[in-house]
Amino acid sequence: MKYTEANVEKQKKLFKNQNGDKGFKGRIAQSKARIMTDGKGEKEDAKSYATRGKKRKGDSGAEDKDVEEPDQVMKIPLPGTLKKQLVDDWEFVTQLGKLVKLPRNPTVDDILKKYLEFETKREGVIGDSLVEILNGLRIYFDKALPAMLLYRQERWQHTQAVPENSTVAASSIYGAEHLLRLFVKLPELLVYTNMEEDALLQLQQKLIDFLKFLQKNQSSFFLSSYDGPKVEVNAETESKEKAP
Repeated sequence: MKYTEANVEKQKKLFKNQNGDKGFKGRIAQSKARIMTDGKGEKEDAKSYATRGKKRKGDSGAEDKDVEEPDQVMKIPLPGTLKKQLVDDWEFVTQLGKLVKLPRNPTVDDILKKYLEFETKREGVIGDSLVEILNGLRIYFDKALPAMLLYRQERWQHTQAVPENSTVAASSIYGAEHLLRLFVKLPELLVYTNMEEDALLQLQQKLIDFLKFLQKNQSSFFLSSYDGPKVEVNAETESKEKAP
């Protein structure tokens, strides 16, 4: 795929200034309504983390009749070991009631910095495009986490770790476990972006390369067991923890 300055600029614009992107906020709200609306939707969506490749109709457990489906969805294939990581993550939180202990080490910020250092050593020179994409991933993560990346069992923990109106960013508290969840949601967040096919393909490859980096460092980035707060997994607890 031809690497042109025009396409690089389009990639940079995609991830730039997301704080003022009303369209982005709308995609978050739309996705939140479709994904974590009730227990059934949460459970089915969580299980689909491991098998997602083709979007199954009714995956979210919510009605999608009023949502216009796009013609093309960016595919971000997950390596097999990361798919298993997502399944383990779901089981720890929703089945065993075990949460990730916060703050994590390394944090999302740390992982993004490590990847930039890795690419700098490998390539020698890093262009603005990669820097903007990594900054964009951080912004997407911070905005998406409370809306669509948390299970109900984790929401009370989030309110304590990142209080409302706090200047603390989720990317400085959470780690690889929650960052990986973002990659499952990215296709539907990016689907309505106005980018040409060449630029989208280049962006897709950069995201795939980043996932390979996560896989390569899986043993050091991800927890093998969760030793954070223990929560009860039952109807009463879920009712109390349901987001307002």
